[in-house]
Amino acid sequence: MVGVISRLAPVAVAMAVLAAVLTGCTPEPEETDPTPVFSSEAEAFAAAEETYRAYVDALNQVDLSDPETFEEVYAWTTGEANSAARTTFSQMHADSWTVSGESSPTLIEPRSAGGAEVTDVELAVCLNVAGVNLVDADGQSVVASDRPAVQTMLISLEASDATPTGWTIRDIEGREGDPQCE
Repeated sequence: MVGVISRLAPVAVAMAVLAAVLTGCTPEPEETDPTPVFSSEAEAFAAAEETYRAYVDALNQVDLSDPETFEEVYAWTTGEANSAARTTFSQMHADSWTVSGESSPTLIEPRSAGGAEVTDVELAVCLNVAGVNLVDADGQSVVASDRPAVQTMLISLEASDATPTGWTIRDIEGREGDPQCE
């Protein structure tokens, strides 16, 4: 028994040294603040608008038969907006739908900001979708006949170091009230 223990001792020491090297001697990564710094609320809103426009551009490039085209939309979203886009695009792709036309913002207006250190922004948006059509696998339009040509939305963004603008879109919902969309 003493012979077995004496043969295992070097193995145990080697394992302890390896564990110490892998854990105790590895420097901790530096903490970085993921919140972009804007010099003013106006600059933060301008970057948020740029984010929304990039998102719409990505939407206009989506080919429902090619899931790779969804990735750019996903890159501009997080949270609920990302989850909803993934679910919707996956279903449309599975159902063999096609999309044609482009949407374009007709109004993007700051709605609110998240305090002195701007980490959340809301934009009131009017999005012209009159030229966009969705067609199912049988060639039938799935767009409601009473769909308004201009969608009225509230876009919620959060600060992020994942995009070049410093923002990602967290939520998209319908809105009422001012500013009015024409």
